[in-house]
Amino acid sequence: MASNAPKLVMRLSLLASVVMLAGKLYAYEKTHSAAIFSDAAESVIHGIATAFAAFSLWYAAQPADDNHPYGHGRIAFFSAGFEGALVLAAACTIIFTAIDRLIHGVELQNLGLGILVCSVLVLINLVLGCALIRVGKQNDSLILIANGKHVLSDCFTTLAAIVGVGLVMLTGVSWLDPAAAILIGVMILASGASLLRRSLAGLMDSVDAETTQALKDTLRESVEEGLILDFHNLRFRKTNDEIWIELHALVPGTLTTIEAHHRITQMETALANRFPKNRLRVTTHIEPDDHQAAHPDGHEGLASGVDHPR
Repeated sequence: MASNAPKLVMRLSLLASVVMLAGKLYAYEKTHSAAIFSDAAESVIHGIATAFAAFSLWYAAQPADDNHPYGHGRIAFFSAGFEGALVLAAACTIIFTAIDRLIHGVELQNLGLGILVCSVLVLINLVLGCALIRVGKQNDSLILIANGKHVLSDCFTTLAAIVGVGLVMLTGVSWLDPAAAILIGVMILASGASLLRRSLAGLMDSVDAETTQALKDTLRESVEEGLILDFHNLRFRKTNDEIWIELHALVPGTLTTIEAHHRITQMETALANRFPKNRLRVTTHIEPDDHQAAHPDGHEGLASGVDHPR
């Protein structure tokens, strides 16, 4: 990571998760609100997920070794998936509990105090969630971004609890409280599903269109500048702030090894300049312009990646 900011905001997130849980449990004990209970249950899961995210952030920063030549950054996808699975489990528990209370009812009390406590917690989480996402984007950290989105989703669930309790205070209709809890459960369910989708995409090496286009544009500029004649078999994977790139580059067959290396170095420098916030790991296979003679059957045997149209 480029600075200590990721570690700092993650420590704040850990501390805040403890404060959130204590505050919501206190509010639930005073009010017996199903909506506030749902919010507190989500905070238990959030605390566990945040602790694992903190470990993942540390582990991802460990340098590459003999057993992990590509580094340890891919734990970010596992961390996001683990958090998503926990969130889904919490959502199911919340919905089932709320339905039970909707059927059997519950006596509510001290609702004003519960709203006050939850309002303070919303403000804390709002500031923290925005900070986590901002620092996560600055450092290209999926772990921080996922944790920040979870914190912001916690804001919305707490707001839903406040609205539910507030409506009960205004109308005296007690079933609005478990109804709000069910709404909270559905919101948490959507948040967990989103985290799981992103985790799966990363683990399956899905690539985003913006990065793909930027890579192609930069390589085509190298063709126009005469550094290379063409390129194909472009493949890449992105993990946090690292991008691993592989490609085949065609150069005139008459070039010396030194000249070809110099041109490829310039091309790789152009790629690095296109992604100043990322650490690029580029592996280039150099081929002469008459390379077809060496590949009479084409390149079908290789993974296709995102090939340059020929």
